[in-house]
Amino acid sequence: MTWFLNSPQQSLGFILADSGFDVWIANTRGTRFSRQHATLDASKPEYWNWSWDELVDYDLPATFDFVYHQTGQKLHYVGHSLGTLIALASFSEGKLVDKLRSAALLSPVAYLSHMTTSIGILAAKAFLGEIISLVGVAEFNPKVEAVAQFLNSLCKNPGVDCYDLLTSFTGKNCCLNASTVDMALKNEPQSTSTKNLVHLSQTVRDGTLSKFNYEFQVMNVEHYGQGRPPIYNLSNIPTNLPLFLSYGGRDALADVEDVENLLDKLKFHQGDKLTTLFIKDYAHVDFIMGVNAKEMVYNALIAFFGRY
Repeated sequence: MTWFLNSPQQSLGFILADSGFDVWIANTRGTRFSRQHATLDASKPEYWNWSWDELVDYDLPATFDFVYHQTGQKLHYVGHSLGTLIALASFSEGKLVDKLRSAALLSPVAYLSHMTTSIGILAAKAFLGEIISLVGVAEFNPKVEAVAQFLNSLCKNPGVDCYDLLTSFTGKNCCLNASTVDMALKNEPQSTSTKNLVHLSQTVRDGTLSKFNYEFQVMNVEHYGQGRPPIYNLSNIPTNLPLFLSYGGRDALADVEDVENLLDKLKFHQGDKLTTLFIKDYAHVDFIMGVNAKEMVYNALIAFFGRY
């Protein structure tokens, strides 16, 4: 839904369609549009035994396969935030690239060790501290009492302004319409798995991009055949894959230093195949809901797609 919250003249989904693109929108598993399964029930813990590794290994490739078989054409991909993380991890493992024309990554998240969101840092520490208040909670649904209590406990920390949760998490967005924010908060945040948030917290702590760490050597050996989880090596992303990265100077999640760390991993990319667009006043959500995002980002993104 995040691609359609503004007017048709301002929302990327509509702008791409009006520019002649065939637009496919994917929902992440666990959100209210995507809770079905061949054998598992979303009300049971087994359904929620996944992190973003599974999105990399199964969901994104399945989405690509589906669209490719429907259209017979290679895809342009647009991701924001978690959508950039799973794309980069997939590309580094050689997945998707045979069905891909190019990829646009908005607020790219690969490294999280410099994020400046106070509530995000507190949450990451809490998730890694065995998430005492959430033991047994497989689905992280902000509307469920146990999760709401956990969030309330974070809100009691000095420096966390829970009256403006969006800014607390994402940084000070410059260019949002109040009615769009209201609509976003009616629809978000959606459910995810607690395991997924633990995995993201490990990324914050470790400063590396690796598969889920079971924290016990014997369990890592059982899953990976080695004591530590394998790393996603972003230097393996094909150097001729056209990439468009846009990031903001006020983003508290995709911090400039972390994005520059990502760009360093892409330093051997073919020069004409890597386009970067830095917007000083933008924070995390401006890239999908900013009223001026068409002028600031989307026109350049569409021109980039046009070259490929």
